[in-house]
Amino acid sequence: METSIETLQQQLKEQEKLAALGTLSAGIAHEIQNPLNFVINFSKMSKQLLTDLTEIVEDNEENIAAADREEMDDIMADLKENMQKIAEHGERAISIIQGILLASRGKENEFIPTDVCRLVKEYVWLSYHALRATHKNFNITIREQYQPDIPPVTVIPQDLSRAILNLMNNACYTVWNKSQQDGNAEYTPTIEVGVSADSRQLSIVIEDNGEGMDDVVKERLYENFFTTKPIGQGTGLGMAITRDIVENKHGGSLTFESEVNKGTRFTITLPIKKA
Repeated sequence: METSIETLQQQLKEQEKLAALGTLSAGIAHEIQNPLNFVINFSKMSKQLLTDLTEIVEDNEENIAAADREEMDDIMADLKENMQKIAEHGERAISIIQGILLASRGKENEFIPTDVCRLVKEYVWLSYHALRATHKNFNITIREQYQPDIPPVTVIPQDLSRAILNLMNNACYTVWNKSQQDGNAEYTPTIEVGVSADSRQLSIVIEDNGEGMDDVVKERLYENFFTTKPIGQGTGLGMAITRDIVENKHGGSLTFESEVNKGTRFTITLPIKKA
């Protein structure tokens, strides 16, 4: 009994840490956004200055030795490519930060019109890169399909992002775990993500080709503190919290299909509330 209480206390502490980390992350993201905008803007300005410099060089071509001109062209081409990469990666970082801020908007349990495709995309990649932080040489093929022109859907972004993160973390873990097993040298870890909608409901699908679940795991999947991960790697609360977010807070449904050694497919279905 004492062991169960200690385990519960430890898991609750972990949840408190996650909540505090979420608040801290939103603050950090907000502070990083402005300097990143400066980086992007100055890279674009530098690119324009390089264009102006190229025109000046071309106008004075007769005064430049052929060898010098060739070297200058090479340098300017490299500079142009580097500045393009700075702008692209800076904009990618801004997109990630905006996804974090999007999920942290509003008060607790507050429904807000949200670009769900964007939210899902950002948290899919946050989960993937979190895994890569501890397994640097591990790669996952992620296939995404987002229905275009889905209007903002009224959800609790803080909670929905947490549900997406839970499902993605599980998907990343199971494909990684499968890749470590003997006899899987030719295995290609793959996760497929899709968001679609009609006039009545929105669907989010996260499917992996990982280990899959047997009947025992399926039966206990939503039990509090049930986990298949090693001690210290899982709280056993993720799926219970995810179902609570989807079904109780949003009035939607969370379903799954799974086959041992084939993979698992989770589907979140949310009603679209009319304004």
